Amino acid sequence: MLLTRSVLVLNFFAHTDPPALQTKKMPKSSPRVFPWPSLWLASLLILMVQSVLSSSSTYQRPAVAGKRQGFLERTLVLLDVNTRSSIRVLNENFLSLQLDPSIIRDGWLDFLSSKRLVTLARGLSPAFLRFGGKRTDFLQFNNQKNLAKFRGPGPDYYLKNYEDDIVRSDIALDKQKGCKLASHPDIMLELQREKAATTQLVLLKEQLSNIYSNITITARSLDKLYNFADCAGLHLILGLNALHRNPDNSWNTSSTLSLLKYSAGKKYNISWELGNEPNAYRSMVGRAVNSTQLAQDYTKLRTLLQSVRFYHRAHLFGPNAGRPRKNAILLLDGFMKNAGSVVDAVTWQHYYMDGRINKAEDFLKTRLLDTLAEQISKVTKVVNTHTPGKKVWLGGLGPAWASGISNLSDTYAAGFLWMNTLGMAALNGIDVVLRHSFFDYGYTHLVDQHFNPLPDYWFSLVFKRLVGPKVLAVRVAGLQRKPQPGRVIRDKLRIYAHCTSYQNHNYVRGSITIYIINLHRSRKKIKLAGTLRNKTVHQYLLQPYGNDGLRAKHVQLNGEKLVMMNNETFPELKPKTLRAGRTIAMPPMTIGFYVIKNINAYACRR
Repeated sequence: MLLTRSVLVLNFFAHTDPPALQTKKMPKSSPRVFPWPSLWLASLLILMVQSVLSSSSTYQRPAVAGKRQGFLERTLVLLDVNTRSSIRVLNENFLSLQLDPSIIRDGWLDFLSSKRLVTLARGLSPAFLRFGGKRTDFLQFNNQKNLAKFRGPGPDYYLKNYEDDIVRSDIALDKQKGCKLASHPDIMLELQREKAATTQLVLLKEQLSNIYSNITITARSLDKLYNFADCAGLHLILGLNALHRNPDNSWNTSSTLSLLKYSAGKKYNISWELGNEPNAYRSMVGRAVNSTQLAQDYTKLRTLLQSVRFYHRAHLFGPNAGRPRKNAILLLDGFMKNAGSVVDAVTWQHYYMDGRINKAEDFLKTRLLDTLAEQISKVTKVVNTHTPGKKVWLGGLGPAWASGISNLSDTYAAGFLWMNTLGMAALNGIDVVLRHSFFDYGYTHLVDQHFNPLPDYWFSLVFKRLVGPKVLAVRVAGLQRKPQPGRVIRDKLRIYAHCTSYQNHNYVRGSITIYIINLHRSRKKIKLAGTLRNKTVHQYLLQPYGNDGLRAKHVQLNGEKLVMMNNETFPELKPKTLRAGRTIAMPPMTIGFYVIKNINAYACRR
């Protein structure tokens, strides 16, 4: 009788299904096949029946206004992971970074030698560092030895002293051996922030008017950029100007050849790409570069790299197309047809929203989060048509277009987009995700202009520490009091699983890391079942710190605020131990990482 008054809904995902909750429903006419071990299934059913019986007997909260007792507070999700085999293996540098060339204009390039900035970048290694963005196609290389000749203008009242300080700092760095690191005085940083704020207005005006100025990257600038990447353990990917054209619209290689010779002479280990969002050239500069011409340009660049002995085996990535709408897809299709074999990985970009968004809650919209899966499907379909098996990279990813949205894209709220992007990209076979931007002007970066980590940095750090490249299939069952909970579970509770990173020596091989995104406004309970049952769990629960809620710019881990100890020391990421068999309780609108210790998963031992 008790069971007839309760409704059981069981939504199983086979081991071949993607390990996330946003999957398509099976047709009603299709028979259900359960590939799991019968023992796991039996234990699961027993657990479900016990849960219904216990919840019915202990729950005594009276109904309000004659309505049935809500099911949201009593949602129970049963979770298991396929530990026998992984569904794919990602690049070791899956989570990688990007710097925009505008840092040459606003002066921040001169501060990449900061000990604190290098420390923060090193925390996210190993990773790629892409030096590219909208202004890639306005870069001109000049092998200039004068330290200050090509510096941009600044406010007159401090320009001379400021420039002299930069020159003295450069001279001091040149005397160092190995990694060249500096500690800049506070007054110097304050003057730089003022200069960057002034320059940002100029850059924004250029962007809105689509009239861009050329940017000179000197030999000194390249030295500083490479020093930063090398000291931080990042592999530099340098974007080349594809709009440097001859009268017949063919690519002019003069600046690139000079750059290649200089960097080869310095033995800089660099990978390369050409251009940025070539599908948007017509709207940017009134000149189009079609897919056939772009393919010829990439073929020419590959030949150029092979002609320079040091780079004859260097990696080349591209075409770095924009969001896969009609024009971008047509360009990508033509490029892959003519030059798909020339590049080592296919790159494209995705941005979720524009500057019109003004609510933190917009970052939690499931329809917005799911747009990425649709875009990935379009890109991979084109790539696999011409070059099956070719690696696909998300070569530029940010929560918002342009410079982002103040007090939104740099807050805790943006973390839902970022973490879901990593989970969904891994699930759908994206080999590398390059985050725009590690450090920059605007509001989409990981580190602010005071060199303090923002929420997305802490999410990235925990991800790097705990999540390995092997992706595992998630098995989920929902037990609820209402008959149609499936959509609620799939859309607003997102669960991804990987083997725990082998770089983390706190966990032995065979451990599993699960990360969960709870978009619900209520707490959700997750019970580990099957192979995960009765295992000790380490919890890393990330919540906003302070009274700003989703707009918080600080994060707490298991109740402790995360903050750098000093310029070279990270806070200890202390887990909270959950005893074996304990239910995981996810607070509303939070993100958590859970390491299943000593599970000895076969897929994660090798």
